Amino acid sequence: MDQTRLVTLDNGYHLFTRKVNEGPIKLLCLHGGPGGTHETFDNFKDGLKGQGVEVYSYDQLGSYYSDQPDFTKKENKSLLSIPRYVDEVEEVRQKLGLDNFYLLGHSWGGLLAQEYAYKYGKHLKGLVLMSMIDNLDEYTENINHEREETFSPEQVNYMKECEKAENFTDPMYQQLVAHLYSLFLTRHPTGTAHPVNTHNNVIYNYFQGNNEFVMVGELTKWDFREKLASLKMPTLLTFGEFDTMPLSAARRMHQTLSNSRLTLTPDGGHCHNTDNPKAFFTSLTKFLHDVENNTFKGE
Repeated sequence: MDQTRLVTLDNGYHLFTRKVNEGPIKLLCLHGGPGGTHETFDNFKDGLKGQGVEVYSYDQLGSYYSDQPDFTKKENKSLLSIPRYVDEVEEVRQKLGLDNFYLLGHSWGGLLAQEYAYKYGKHLKGLVLMSMIDNLDEYTENINHEREETFSPEQVNYMKECEKAENFTDPMYQQLVAHLYSLFLTRHPTGTAHPVNTHNNVIYNYFQGNNEFVMVGELTKWDFREKLASLKMPTLLTFGEFDTMPLSAARRMHQTLSNSRLTLTPDGGHCHNTDNPKAFFTSLTKFLHDVENNTFKGE
């Protein structure tokens, strides 16, 4: 039975939550963005149907289906912090009554999932990091490399000039960004089309920048590498074959995490659950069932 409900945080704000499917395995999913929505997990209902997995997702504070504070006001700036978003995950867990559960984080959600596992790991049965590494320096280096490999020097310089001038609405610049997205972000887009923009650009610009290939926001300061080895729970590292995240960093993380498995989704970009759902859900289901059956071992 599918359910949606609002949960009220201790600070008075309301968050939209959704549950699909029924089963003894509880999976809580954290969306990316920052400023995205739970709809990135829409195909989890069919992808995990009949696998005994109850899937929970929600819109983080400021995202479309939840309360949206005015983050331009000085008194609301403190809401835009990684520690607050991590504690928000814990509040949602408590209010949904989850424990001994699996946490999946995609992109920005994977950042929050790592921080949550470090602070609240006692509640986790397993962790799934989906297209997210443990620092942003290597990500920035990789996206610049992908851009340079894709375009001519003249096109790259054109993009850099637009970025320096903050001329992000330039038609040629927009066309070049769209091409990068089609190669490395979502290679085979499907899903809900809205007549309005459901992405909170204020949150995104604050943490990330103007787009996925302009990393200038607060996330540039984030680095989890020294903490990573402390995560001992079974962990699935899942990336797209053509991810914006560097696969070299994914392999390093796999070596650091003694209780982990690394899988790549063929023909997948950063949103590889959409690009190749059959391969993605095969890997995810195997991980969940292996942990449940006590047959999971670090590989």
